[in-house]
Amino acid sequence: MELTSNEPFWLIKNGLLASYPSLRENVETDILIIGGGITGSLMAYKCLSENYKTILIDRREVANGSTSATTSMLQYEIDIPLYKLSEMIGESAAEANYWACYNSINEIENIIKTIQSDCGFKKKESLYFAAYKKDVASLKKEFKARQHCGLPVSWLSSSEIEDKFQIKKSHCGILSKQGGSVDAFKLTHDLLAYCHKKGLRVFDKTEITSIDYTKNTVKVNTEFDFSIKAKKIIYCNGYESTELIKENFVKLLSTYAIVGEQNEDDQSHLNDTLFWNTEDPYIYFRTTDDNRIIIGGEDEDFVDDEKRDSLLKDKNKKLTKKLSALLPNYQFRTDFAWAGTFGETKDGLPYIGEHPDFPHSYFVLGFGGNGITFSVIGMDVINEMLNNKEHPLQKYYRFGR
Repeated sequence: MELTSNEPFWLIKNGLLASYPSLRENVETDILIIGGGITGSLMAYKCLSENYKTILIDRREVANGSTSATTSMLQYEIDIPLYKLSEMIGESAAEANYWACYNSINEIENIIKTIQSDCGFKKKESLYFAAYKKDVASLKKEFKARQHCGLPVSWLSSSEIEDKFQIKKSHCGILSKQGGSVDAFKLTHDLLAYCHKKGLRVFDKTEITSIDYTKNTVKVNTEFDFSIKAKKIIYCNGYESTELIKENFVKLLSTYAIVGEQNEDDQSHLNDTLFWNTEDPYIYFRTTDDNRIIIGGEDEDFVDDEKRDSLLKDKNKKLTKKLSALLPNYQFRTDFAWAGTFGETKDGLPYIGEHPDFPHSYFVLGFGGNGITFSVIGMDVINEMLNNKEHPLQKYYRFGR
């Protein structure tokens, strides 16, 4: 499954940062990580810090899957609002998940400082605003739920949003004090480079042909007739996991993103905030560190790559029109446009942990709009499981829930 079409902005902006060899020998390891995107690189960082002998492989070049297509908005908000998630899994559980996502942004910041990455990480606020008047009542309900659990939020009226951000056609909004933005493509490469120096072995362009499970180990066979024997496998392959797992556990969607040309006008009123609204599907936008705006959304059911890509021109026009309605004084002209495939779960939560059909294996599948923060949580959940301990949130991420 190809996850992106055309050329995402991050690939053009960064170019080929690093290339790793394909597998050319039989090797053994404690941990084998499958997937060289942001999730796999974070998991590798955790495994190395816990002194596991670790190998990471990818079927394409590292970071060239969904990591290259992300808009890299770091939000603690889950796609399911807090008050609705509370109705689904209980108030304390929902609040714990929101706080875990909140804290994961701080953890990302600490990791970036540790590896000294210049990935453009920036702490930001987040504005969740009502797209329609009918959404105001539910947004107020969400605001009260966040206030109740102590999340640092404030309520903004339509006029306050316009004064502060120059955004038109918003009816009210929740301003959160926690959020961030990052170049996930660059961060992935920086993480892998850091881990490689610490002993991580990375093999890209290495396709798996079959997997043999024995009592205590797993043997992964590749297309070039070389194999990797591991004590444990950690699957960090995102939406490609649907090719492996039989049950219908995630709904695949096509999503679209565009980046404008560098803007010479002052956009400082937008630079410190992430924006998303209550539309279904919602749209979201932020500025980049080189004075552009990136906007994404217009999601619809994934049919196939050809159907998804054929809609790119039309989606570009629709996203541009929506941005123009919100920011009528902003001079926007599309510079890059691309499509990607992502997934959503019924409760907005990731799948992290074991699956009965895959012995000696774990999955870290951070679906939804905040997959990066879920990947950080996944590092800690899997680390506890490797040590035969139970993470307090583990039960909410299990398969078959």
